Formats: sequence, C-alpha cells, structure tokens
Amino acid sequence: MLNNKDIHKIYFLAVCGTGMASLAAMLKGKGYNVYGVDQDVYPPMSTFLKEQGIPVYSGWDPEHLKTDPDLVIVGNAVSRGNPELEALLNEHIPYMSLPDALREFCIRGHRSIVVTGTHGKTTTSSLVAWILEYAERSPNFMIGGIPNHFGRGFQIGTGNEFVVEGDEYDSAYFDKTAKFLHYLPDIGIITSIEFDHADIYDSLDDIKLAFRRFVNIIPSTGLLVVSHEDSHAMQISEFGFCPVVSFGLSSAADWHAADVSTNHEGTAFTVIKNNELWKRITIPMYGNHNVKNTLAAIITADHAGSC
Repeated sequence: MLNNKDIHKIYFLAVCGTGMASLAAMLKGKGYNVYGVDQDVYPPMSTFLKEQGIPVYSGWDPEHLKTDPDLVIVGNAVSRGNPELEALLNEHIPYMSLPDALREFCIRGHRSIVVTGTHGKTTTSSLVAWILEYAERSPNFMIGGIPNHFGRGFQIGTGNEFVVEGDEYDSAYFDKTAKFLHYLPDIGIITSIEFDHADIYDSLDDIKLAFRRFVNIIPSTGLLVVSHEDSHAMQISEFGFCPVVSFGLSSAADWHAADVSTNHEGTAFTVIKNNELWKRITIPMYGNHNVKNTLAAIITADHAGSC
C-alpha cells in the first residue's frame, strides 16, 4: 500500500483525456509535482494543461520514466504493448488507475456523492455541485463536462462534500470493473440504466450487475436516489441496504414534479415531496429529462442539508 506522504512526483500516462487532465490539475492544486505524456497533444487539452502549469511530453518514450516518478497514473486508453507501460512494469514503478487515484488523493475523507446512469450524469452532477456552491458549502467535484457556472470540470473546495460523475466504463487495462465502484459512495444517484458500452459489456444484465454492485457498497447510513420511471434502476435499488428515495414525473415517486410548463425562461414545475408541496421552481433548461435531473439534484442537496 502506497503512503501518500511519500509521493511527490506523479506522472500521468495518457494525460490528455478529460478525466486524466482534470485529475492532474486537481493534484497539481494539492501541491504535487505533476507531469504527463500522450500520443497526440493538441488543443483544447494541451492548452488547458499548459494553463495549469503541467508539462506534457508528446509521443511515447520509455526515457520519460527516467525522471523517477513516485507514482504513475495509467489511463484506461493505455494497454499492453505501449512502450512506456512496458517500461514501468519492467522497472516495478508504482502505478494505479484514475479512479483509484481519485479515491485515495481526493475523495477519501469526504462525503462522496456519486452520480451514475446511462444518461444525465454530467447535467445532474453539475446541478448538485452548483446547489452546494450556491448554499456556500464549497463542494469538491470532478465532472466529465464543463459546468457553465464554474467554467471547468473540477474544484478543490473547502467543504466536506465531493461530487463525482460515476462512469460505468472500465477503470484500466488491469482493472475491468466500473469506475463508480471505486468512489466510496455515501450518496448514490442512478438516473437511468440502459445497455451501453458494448465493447466491455456483453448484455444489459452485465450492466445491471455493475449497478447492483454499486448499490451494494452504499453504507446503511447513506442514501440511494433513483429514477422511479426507470424499471431497471428501481429493480436494482432493491439490493441496497440504505434508504432509497425515488424521483420522477409520476405521483407514485417519493419526490415528483407537477404542473410542468415552459416559457422563454425555461421550465417551471412544482416540486412535491412525499405528497406535500415543497416549492415551485424554474430552471433554464427544457425537457422532462432535465426536470428529472433537477429533482435528483434537489433530493441530494436536501439530504446534505443545503436546501
């Protein structure tokens, strides 16, 4: 087991991926000496990494590892046969996957809010992070997109919450489990479950098994927030050992939206909590999917004590 106190230089193998670049910037912000490499280095990620003061090598070369990194973070796009990967294995240089590094350097010690689902992860993660920010909770987050109010996909906050977009894709060539299984969820959100990623999952049942495992690691003191209209998500929620709260447009959901209307400002709807009026809100977005994403974010923030 690596001791974080012994790690000073961290090298990113395939640093130009969105998640890898964001994590590199977070670790740079935490005071680590961060640098990396990728086969093709070009904007916008090359510009982003330069702005963050993170040096990047272009093209694979085992000589890069002679800089003696204390740890190498291996992106899931890297596979055996990559000359730098072969060199780090031969030299027994410590390495880990992106989700493992995110857990150990950023998430551990915080209340982890993990947003999962085939659709809506980025939007819902951004909404949760913004509600917490607006409530002056200064959340930590890492999101796969660029939320408008923040202008970047990550933040090192001073608050206790860590919001992370939980991808069901695999973690690394040496770890074929879903990324979201690494994130120590205290609060889990499932927006939807459909068959996807046919390159790593053989069937819908395989994907449902990954989500079942996710639900199974939420502690009994935690919370699972799940889409009432998604039958697969509701089925998976039955395997949890924590409280479950459903959301949707149906009055059968624990939290549901009623009297939905649209105008030039966006979408207005009344939020009903356990069959009682909570409040009426307007969001600058359109579509029932965004109404449901907003409900999931509101439930999560309410549970965190922010609404």
